[in-house]
Amino acid sequence: MPPFHLHPVILVTLLVLGALHVGAVRERHLRVRALSGWLILALVVLWPIGDLAASVSLSVATVQRLVIMLAVAPLFISSVSTTRLVALTRPEIVDVITRRLAHPLVSMVVVTVVGTLTLSTPVVDEGARSAWFRALTLIAVLACGVILWIPALGVMPGAKRLSPVGRAGFIFVASLVVTSLSLVWIFARHSLYPELHHQESLLHMTPLFDQQLAGFVAKFGSYAPMWAVAFTIFSRADESGVAVEETPLYWADVERQLLRVDRQRVRAMRRRGVHDKGTI
Repeated sequence: MPPFHLHPVILVTLLVLGALHVGAVRERHLRVRALSGWLILALVVLWPIGDLAASVSLSVATVQRLVIMLAVAPLFISSVSTTRLVALTRPEIVDVITRRLAHPLVSMVVVTVVGTLTLSTPVVDEGARSAWFRALTLIAVLACGVILWIPALGVMPGAKRLSPVGRAGFIFVASLVVTSLSLVWIFARHSLYPELHHQESLLHMTPLFDQQLAGFVAKFGSYAPMWAVAFTIFSRADESGVAVEETPLYWADVERQLLRVDRQRVRAMRRRGVHDKGTI
């Protein structure tokens, strides 16, 4: 076990941001989700997990990232009410970004690329040397989790909503592609992360075994929870009598589409006005 470190900057940051988030949530059940997300996040970024993931063990770092992406991110998203999501995504630039990221293919590509980069050798080694770089990396991991769950949860107003079977299929496929480095770790013949050290003294395993273990953790640590969520989405829709092939439509989607039409009309009028002035 690494020596105890309080990490006051991280602790204060988590307390302040967590208090602001939880305090902004009015509904009790949503507040519980928000609080749960912050508690889980604190668990994996503070001592001892955070210290082991930072400069000792790739397998612990993999667990840390999986927890952030598969537990913290969906809890944060689901803790925001539809009314608040409508307000947060109303600005045009935010609306455009969330609409693009809600596309399953775009979401999967972004998550796979960015997630792979956060576990690449240069990024992990630099994170072992720099606390600030490590913090930025974990923020990117959390962002990946949010992007992953936007189409999976289907809660973003005006964004592409998949049918229950589509959401379940997306989660199943995503579980297969988001662990792109796992096979490299399993079959590598030497350790790929020179800045990770003390595995033998702290965890009683060689660096190579720790790396191979990380490969299996990445595979099964994503398969089990994501497949369980996919099955739950599918079974709940079937039990409630909702056609699993139908895409639901909500008033927030209709309202957002009307807003987009208004924006297009305003832009068209402005272009027409500029054109008319140019012809005078």
